[in-house]
Amino acid sequence: MKVSKNTVAAIVAAVFGVAVLVLLFLYAVNDGNEFAVRIQGIMNQLSGGILASLTLFTLTLVFSMPIGLFVCFARRSRFKVIAIVTKFYISVMRGTPLMLQLIVVYFAPYYLFKIPLSSNYRFYAAIIGFSLNYAAYFAEIYRSGIEAVPKGQYEAAKVLGYSRQQTFMKIVFPQMVRHTLPPVTNEIITLVKDTSLAYAIAYVEMFTLAKQVAAAQSSIMALFVAGAFYYIFNLLVAFVMGRIEKKMNYYAK
Repeated sequence: MKVSKNTVAAIVAAVFGVAVLVLLFLYAVNDGNEFAVRIQGIMNQLSGGILASLTLFTLTLVFSMPIGLFVCFARRSRFKVIAIVTKFYISVMRGTPLMLQLIVVYFAPYYLFKIPLSSNYRFYAAIIGFSLNYAAYFAEIYRSGIEAVPKGQYEAAKVLGYSRQQTFMKIVFPQMVRHTLPPVTNEIITLVKDTSLAYAIAYVEMFTLAKQVAAAQSSIMALFVAGAFYYIFNLLVAFVMGRIEKKMNYYAK
């Protein structure tokens, strides 16, 4: 009997989750109510960082996904200059570390234009850096989805009298979304974890706070709580994207 990759992944996730719960249970048995009090205290300390991570995650998606579509169109442009510049942009964003890109975005205004850096700019620099980086990845994902649509469907739309805009919105775009949902899901899950890289420009998000709490308490419990947050949030992302993928299967019929 063949077992699908999704089934294997679900089994692995379930085993991992059960193992974590067992460890937490054993720890709770040994420490009693002290364990619950410690967890609650850590959560209170991390609450501000969790909100910062969720804000960074949400705004990055809001900006990077439409920017990625624009970059995709530029990448496929008939004008060679635009296409070449876009290819170079994608190459730089995908070929250099995200941490380095964040540092460049944060310090470039000062070193290039002598603009003083404010503490508030850390947040904007993080949004700009993440958005530009993920837009490049989304652009290539969108491009692969568009090119996966058979050329015969373009010809059929032309025969039916559809304009280029109508062909894209009614025929190409729905199929592109269906084709690209799995890789887009992977990128979104990666983004959840990558928010921790914002520490490179001293933007205080959840994992940065977790490291500070762990150092102050001389305990790694805060790091385990942070890991549990990332894991649970990614499970939620995978569940939501899975539901969307099922609904988009309508276009496969």
